[in-house]
Amino acid sequence: MAKGGPPLVGITATKSGDFSEWYTQVVLKAELADYAPVKGLMVLRPDGYSIWESLRSTLDAEFAKGGVRNAFLPTLIPESLLSREAEHFAGFVPEVFWVTHSGDAEVGDRLALRPTSEALAYEMYARWIKSWRDLPLRINFWNTALRAEIKATRPFLRTSEFLWQEGHTAHETREEAEAEAGRVLETYARVMEGELAIPVVRGTKSEREKFVGAVRTLAVEAMMPDGKALQMGTSHFLGQNFSVPFGIRYADRDNVERPAWQTSWGVSWRLIGAMIMVHGDDKGLVLPPRVAPLQAVIVPIYYDGDAEARVMAKAGELLAALRAAGVRAHVDSRSGLTPGFKFNDWELRGVPVRIEVGPKDLESGEAVVVTRHNRAKARVPFGEIASVRSAMDAMHSEMLAAARASLESMTRGAASYAELARLVESGGFVRAPWCGSPACEGRVKDETGAEIRVIPDGGAQGGACVACGKPSAGPAPLFARGY
Repeated sequence: MAKGGPPLVGITATKSGDFSEWYTQVVLKAELADYAPVKGLMVLRPDGYSIWESLRSTLDAEFAKGGVRNAFLPTLIPESLLSREAEHFAGFVPEVFWVTHSGDAEVGDRLALRPTSEALAYEMYARWIKSWRDLPLRINFWNTALRAEIKATRPFLRTSEFLWQEGHTAHETREEAEAEAGRVLETYARVMEGELAIPVVRGTKSEREKFVGAVRTLAVEAMMPDGKALQMGTSHFLGQNFSVPFGIRYADRDNVERPAWQTSWGVSWRLIGAMIMVHGDDKGLVLPPRVAPLQAVIVPIYYDGDAEARVMAKAGELLAALRAAGVRAHVDSRSGLTPGFKFNDWELRGVPVRIEVGPKDLESGEAVVVTRHNRAKARVPFGEIASVRSAMDAMHSEMLAAARASLESMTRGAASYAELARLVESGGFVRAPWCGSPACEGRVKDETGAEIRVIPDGGAQGGACVACGKPSAGPAPLFARGY
């Protein structure tokens, strides 16, 4: 509560001063999400869910181009089924929620609340795949996953239940499966940059950091303004590591039975968390126009009844023109609130464009248009208000360019272990030669807290490993501390 005044409804922490508190305030005060009564769980509010729906719609369209269809899987998975791929399941055991009773009766074989769906999906795939004619099988599941994140929860980034999609494919050949994994990774990168204006680094995870059960894990990583990396999505080439234990076999063209080759891939609502962190400012949320639930808000300005009627009539005309141009627009007709309060409120919520219209604007025939990402003001003739639609493409490009410049400034090279440790401490990606040894990778993680986040495609090669001095084994990985 402000001393002697109304509650502090805006953002009271700064992005550069207390990043964690700033982030939490933006999530809550911009009304994207709220905490649920159960610790570790989150309630997604309408604006937050609208952003997720927008991403889902775009991803569905991209997946469909590759022949992927959607289906549904139940939440409960028998323990006996999960343990069939023991190495994979062991990695999830500490995070699993178990159902042991139905009413007062024990269920017998414990039921896990789905931490991930490989076991359940592949039990079904073994039933559905019999012949090469059933391949490739490409299915995506939009669902929730539950993993016990009780100690260090953060909205969108670490919660005990989260929304995500997980794709699972089966193929005749290794080459086809590997190509599928690469194609999906490119889809993810394209959507992250094309919808969220977040630049990402594409590449491969190290053996130590890859998905348990995968032959190879591909990933897209982004850098957050606080210097920590965020894994935005992964695509795994599973080889035959699941098809053999789960019996996913097909009769080939010579009628010889063979195990299928597989991939799995997914992104979660942490994409929304990344969007908040990358683009937000001290005023609150800054939404990329393509995913914004509301792209433009019209704020009428008047101080007497006569002006109100004329201004509201013009606001209605502008609204109709914007909607006809395909802009998601709204007139803020709330009474009892000053224009200044409304300006601040919509800035907090991150609406890309604010359009101001008052009596003086009626005289000039122009509206004041303010863009949220840079707070630039321009006067636009009423008859050209639909130009806001094309201007949003420029806004997206400017936001992506600013984020890319930030990523580049936070990516530096190190030629020695001391330099690596110093740069890790200051945050960001550190590119450093590595011999490929898990022991050297482990030393860096244990002593600096930095992991190999990704080994970039086509990255720089050569040099001596910063940990042991032996020749590097390939492209220099990017080290960083992460979420």
